[in-house]
Formats: sequence, C-alpha cells, structure tokens
Amino acid sequence: MAEVVLFHHAQGLTQGVEGFAAELRRAGHTVHVPDLYEGHTFETLEDGLAYARQTGFGTVGARGIAAAEELGDALVYAGFSLGVMPAQQLAQTRAGAKGALFFHSCLPVEEFGVWPAGVPVQVHGMEGDPLFADEGDLDAARELVGSVEDAELFLYPGKEHLFADSSLPSYDQAATELLTRRVLDFLARIN
Repeated sequence: MAEVVLFHHAQGLTQGVEGFAAELRRAGHTVHVPDLYEGHTFETLEDGLAYARQTGFGTVGARGIAAAEELGDALVYAGFSLGVMPAQQLAQTRAGAKGALFFHSCLPVEEFGVWPAGVPVQVHGMEGDPLFADEGDLDAARELVGSVEDAELFLYPGKEHLFADSSLPSYDQAATELLTRRVLDFLARIN
C-alpha cells in the first residue's frame, strides 16, 4: 500500500479534503493531510486565496515542505489546486518520491527543474475550468504528459474548479467517483 501526503486547496483543510483522504485510507493506504492554513478554512476560493496572499504563497508552500520532511521519503505527493505547489515541488526535488497526483492544477515542470525518472504522475482537471484550462495549467499538464513516460492527464466534462471536494458547491459526484477509481488504480501500482 502507498503512503500519501495530500495537500489541501486554497479554501483550507475542508471536510471534503478530509473525506477524500478517508476514501484512500479505506482502500488501505496511509494518508497524511497537513494543514497549511493552521486551522483556517474559507467559504469562497477568493477568501482563501486572499489568506494565502496575506500569509505568503512561499510560507504556505514551506509549511507543506516542512510537513513532508517529518515523514519518510518513499511518498506519493498529492495536492488539490493550491496544494499542487508543494506536492509538485516535493515530487520533483525530494529523493525517493514514489508518485504524484495533481488535482485541478499543474505547474510547468521547469518551475522545479526536471521531472525525476521513474516517478509516475496523474493530473486531473475539468476541461472547461477557467482556472485549469485558461491559466496555463492544462498546457503544463499536456507538456508533462508529453515528456514523462508514466504520466496521465484526465479531463472531465464540466467547468468547476474544485469538483472533487464533496463539501463545496462545485462538487461533481460522477467526476469524483471516476477520479477516485483512477487514483486508487494508480496507487495500487505503486511499490
């Protein structure tokens, strides 16, 4: 079974993020969910992003890096939207990474150097999500998939950003069920 570090999105460590982690745990995986916002959650994406700006995106990312350093190194790094920043940085720069799962976001690989050999990755997003499709994340995901041997990009119909968080109005149950099956299949291949 895999050991996963799952980083939350800009609205904080919501019940939906905790629920997703619980789903992975039910399948037998160990899942750590660090709180990068020190207990704060936000009703809207805008309010959450304002908090991240005020706190400093670098500070939020550093909290994620520090949380992972308290764990072993044979980890799968996963992130929802804002949480992709520390997840991708760790997957690309921390020795021993076993895999990466990026939900609703993807940064250009060059942001953190090169993609490490032998580290599989999945990227999941909605094809009509303006934050994913129109702000460069989809392009970065396509470039990643085109340059890494074991990389997959999954696009879901719709335009919601945080569609896999069951505690938010943007939740899409059908898309999330498919995403979860794909993630569990991915984790089952991790050794």
